[in-house]
Amino acid sequence: QYVYQFLNMMKHAWDNYRQYGWGHNELKPIARKGHSTNIFGNSQMGATIVDALDTLYIMGLHDEFREGQEWIDKNLDFSVNSEVSVFEVNIRFIGGLLAAYYLSGQEVFKIKAVQLAGKLLPAFNTPTGIPWAMVNLKSGVGRNWGWASAGSSILAEFGTLHMEFVHLSYLTGDPVYYNKVMHIRKLLQKMDRPNGLYPNYLNPRTGRWGQHHTSVGGLGDSFYEYLLKAWLMSDKTDTEARKMYDDAIEAIEKHLIRKSNGGLTFIGEWKNGHLERKMGHLTCFAGGMFALGADGSRDDKAGHYLQLGAEIAHTCHESYDRTTLKLGPEAFKFDGGVEAVAVRQNEKYYILRPEVIETYWYMWRFTHDPKYRQWGWEATQAIDKYCRVSGGFSGVKDVYSSSPTYDDVQQSFFLAETLKYLYLLFSNDDLLPLDNWVFNTEAHPLPVLHLQERKWTLEES
Repeated sequence: QYVYQFLNMMKHAWDNYRQYGWGHNELKPIARKGHSTNIFGNSQMGATIVDALDTLYIMGLHDEFREGQEWIDKNLDFSVNSEVSVFEVNIRFIGGLLAAYYLSGQEVFKIKAVQLAGKLLPAFNTPTGIPWAMVNLKSGVGRNWGWASAGSSILAEFGTLHMEFVHLSYLTGDPVYYNKVMHIRKLLQKMDRPNGLYPNYLNPRTGRWGQHHTSVGGLGDSFYEYLLKAWLMSDKTDTEARKMYDDAIEAIEKHLIRKSNGGLTFIGEWKNGHLERKMGHLTCFAGGMFALGADGSRDDKAGHYLQLGAEIAHTCHESYDRTTLKLGPEAFKFDGGVEAVAVRQNEKYYILRPEVIETYWYMWRFTHDPKYRQWGWEATQAIDKYCRVSGGFSGVKDVYSSSPTYDDVQQSFFLAETLKYLYLLFSNDDLLPLDNWVFNTEAHPLPVLHLQERKWTLEES
């Protein structure tokens, strides 16, 4: 019954994209036409197809998978005059193509991933080797987001390339990709960190930190995730990555993690010398991260980190439970009498995000406490009731309103992540066991590498 529900939702999302948005990056399910955002530049790159492939494969939707593969083979072209986000293209496209390759063995996915990676390499041509946020796929010219602190690059963007780039070197035998990401790591290791925390901004020209903001939510989040996952992906041989992770989460626990008056554990954000008692939906992934990193943690603290993961999962479930729609807001505060509730209108939306369900899935894998499946089913029912429209699935603008308005976007990550984690939450542990697979930050599974089989040698860049 459960698994059928997720197949039904996946088919509804895919079939409508297939009919109304095919080849576009995303779908507007109410207007029933294609949609794109600036992260994908101005060209039709079929982001939903690439992002959804591995989910289709895992769910056994092989006809749909073949349709996607055929489109990629014939139409996916990276020699376009288009300025894209290096981070987004890496996690969605390179991650999605690599996962599709490892699951299906179809060479076309590997070939396309390597082609695209070559188009991203010019972004690293900066004085420090810290890449630009954006690169033009045709000209190779890079630049940073106008809004980022003093022309800085963003920690979660340049720090979320490691898994994919190590796999690229593994598959091609070319160390260039590995060297690019190891250079970033070495540079970060040398730098002073205020309070042991990594600021979210780093200037790629000077190699100095921008504003001293630190977050485990947007702008910081997946950097910490990829330190842990670099270690896991290396079959636990990359001890340098594990040490960086342990040091970072020690500082996070000391400075950012607090308990509210009502007893809810939350992760705040460090801004201008003080802790902002606000947590974003994106930060909710950290419950799963703490659980995933529990085994192998310092000083026998595995139980402590599993418990911390459970507390974060509980807090994030409360952020869902305290709304009218039983869907979580984009950000929620812990001030005075207000706990786990959004206060600003522009933080009350739910855009089909996966992070809370991701944490439920990791907690389920490590504890098998049935409440995680129950919570996942609550979210499923809410998504199906309030986000499903005849032309697909849409985000909603206010989770506290009983008659919500739609944002009319079916995000590619809904198919890549949200529906995949729900499906896995109700599947057996032997489907993609965590001993053999490490999921990138877009939920694309990549195999653990036994690096003695590596075709290339480690060399310092």
